[in-house]
Amino acid sequence: MIKVRARPRCSVFQSRRTIVLPTVLNLIFGRESQLADAMAKGVLHNKHEDRAARLKEEQENYSKAYRNSRPMEPRYPLHMPLWPHEKLALFLVALFRTKTDPQNATNVVHIGELTAFTSFLENLKQTMLSTKDGRRILRDRPNISEKDLNMEKLAAYPENSFGRTFYNWLKKENITVDTRMPVQYIDDPTHAYIFQRYRQCHDFYHVVANMPILMEGEVVIKTLEAFNIGVPMAYMAMCFPFIGMKSTERTRLVNSYMPWAIETALTSKPLISVYWEEYLDKDIKELRDYLGIHPLPDLRAAKKEHNRKVKNLKLKYENLQKKHAA
Repeated sequence: MIKVRARPRCSVFQSRRTIVLPTVLNLIFGRESQLADAMAKGVLHNKHEDRAARLKEEQENYSKAYRNSRPMEPRYPLHMPLWPHEKLALFLVALFRTKTDPQNATNVVHIGELTAFTSFLENLKQTMLSTKDGRRILRDRPNISEKDLNMEKLAAYPENSFGRTFYNWLKKENITVDTRMPVQYIDDPTHAYIFQRYRQCHDFYHVVANMPILMEGEVVIKTLEAFNIGVPMAYMAMCFPFIGMKSTERTRLVNSYMPWAIETALTSKPLISVYWEEYLDKDIKELRDYLGIHPLPDLRAAKKEHNRKVKNLKLKYENLQKKHAA
């Protein structure tokens, strides 16, 4: 009879320990040892540098691919060069959105830039070059913002000065001069600055014309801009608001304010060439006389007076009707 020696029960566990234990020790201490060696040799740092270099290379490749897809390299900060078909598509989308979302000023901004044709901007440039102040503006390239104008200084100007009148108008209308978006879609840097200058000076036109920020007031100022500066979008803006206006508002505009705006625009100095920042301490009446702008009565006050008369007439006829019924 052959005797078979029984295998010890712990042999399986011992063999597993002989495999698992060195593996765990190697993972712990071996890994730490590898990291320590890598840090000592500077390999880890090189890995981070390689990763950063790869990311930088990927970003450069993406930027290069984007630039290669554009008609030209960006020529000034925030410039977004577009192909003609892209400009047309963006114009149509913005035009559609002005109907569905009229409160969104971004659509009006896009339409203004996309209709600012090169011939129009070049004509504005020549207009500015024809005057001393216009040439200085193109040379200095001043920016209009709260920081540049210094609102505290505006508030300290004399009561009848242009600067104080401008400050009071901003306060009354509850707006700030920092609401103007930067130009993006005009390719020539000088043309882009000229259009940005026109955009930033819009509130100055409101002040010298004594026009509030109402739908009617904006139509009057756009009429002034259209016939004085020649802005293509201003001609469009003269017509579109009439669709949603009341008959009394349309009558007031057509009979009084728009004829005044057209006559004033054709006889006043070129507003694009006015160095407004240098007239802040001047008397507002003297500035208006110099520019050739003689405002009509305040539009908001005219609307209130009209509403008051309508209300009084309504009450009058209601009282007469009550007397007749009694």
